[in-house]
Amino acid sequence: MKSADRLPPQLRRSWLFLAGADQQALSDGCRSGADVLVQELETFTPPERRPQAYRICAGVMAEWRAAGITTSIRVNPLEKGGVDDLQAVMKAKPEIIQMSLVATPQQVIALDEIVTRLEKEYGIEPGSTELVPNIETTLGLINTMAIAKASPRVTAVLVATEDMVADIGSQRTRAGRELDYVRSRFIVECAAVGVSAIDCPYSYVDNEGAALDMQITRDLGYKAKAIVNAQFVDVVNRTLTPTHAEVVLANKIVKTFDEARVAAGERRIPGAIVDGFLVEVPDYLAARRLLARAGQFGIS
Repeated sequence: MKSADRLPPQLRRSWLFLAGADQQALSDGCRSGADVLVQELETFTPPERRPQAYRICAGVMAEWRAAGITTSIRVNPLEKGGVDDLQAVMKAKPEIIQMSLVATPQQVIALDEIVTRLEKEYGIEPGSTELVPNIETTLGLINTMAIAKASPRVTAVLVATEDMVADIGSQRTRAGRELDYVRSRFIVECAAVGVSAIDCPYSYVDNEGAALDMQITRDLGYKAKAIVNAQFVDVVNRTLTPTHAEVVLANKIVKTFDEARVAAGERRIPGAIVDGFLVEVPDYLAARRLLARAGQFGIS
């Protein structure tokens, strides 16, 4: 898939991470409905299994591309096997390279240099491989803006869950309140430099908890979510895509509010009545944003 034909970064809602050496799981990913599939070579692939992951990589990327799915591989930090990972997997021409445990912009610069060299070596379109640094530590969080700006290849940045909690030293809970500041700060820093922010995965196998966590994701303003349990792909896609009913209501709110403002001689109005309910300025502005988001998906 040429870079011009890829799903735009702002429309990549669900990022499903799959064990890098598990051929069945990697193939099953094609039927998950995820926007992006990730062959994971760090946490999900023990060192002794990496050679197997390298051997099947080309076939996996080809299978995912044939299914029209955005392809990604997550490599280890360069100093912990990431260089070997890249030498082996870049031949398969993944569209996105993610790297774990990124804490400084210098790591991204070094990654860019290796990817640039391997693109030339393997006959890949120069500059076509995107980078998505994974922020998993407190130092990485503090450096998010610098990391996002370290290379023009960076189209998104991902914030992690378990390593982040461990680095903070907080207690892990299903409610996830220990990550409130991390998630809030992270999306603000990404927005400030105009890159997509990928929210941390919900690690528990709990459908109700995942649905609640997804609502937090949406309320914070995230448009993308990392997933480590394939069963949650559907809830991610549903939560992060405007529904027809939401679009209908948003159109009604905007139309009614605009008409009320015109009737008031274009003066500022405090609100308008829509379907018997008072709609105020924040609701009107939210409706306009929802319609803009729906437009990106071609929903009207």
